[in-house]
Amino acid sequence: MNKLFLLSLVFLLSSCTYLRLTPAGENVAILQPNDVTACTSVGTTTVSVVDKVIVNRKFEKVEEELRILARNRSAARGDALVAVGPPVRGEQTFNVYRCRP
Repeated sequence: MNKLFLLSLVFLLSSCTYLRLTPAGENVAILQPNDVTACTSVGTTTVSVVDKVIVNRKFEKVEEELRILARNRSAARGDALVAVGPPVRGEQTFNVYRCRP
C-alpha cells in the first residue's frame, strides 16, 4: 500500500508546474529563425529542468517549463528567443535577440 501511495504522489508531483512566467518574461517571445532577421543577436541562454522523476516526465511539460525558464532568464537581455534545437535530457539552448528598440 505504501508503494502505491508513493508512486501516485510521484506522478502527481511530476505533472505540476512550479515555474511561473514573470512579468518581464511575458515580454519575451519564442520565434522562428526567419522571424528575427531584422533583430540583433545578444547571445544565448541554456536552461534545464528535471526530465525524469523515477520515470520520464511528459515531453510537452518539460518543453513548456524550459520555455518559461528561458523567457524569464532572457528578459533583461532581449525580447525574443529562437530554440537552437529540441530539448535533450531536460536541457535546451536558445539564441537571444533584441528586436525592439
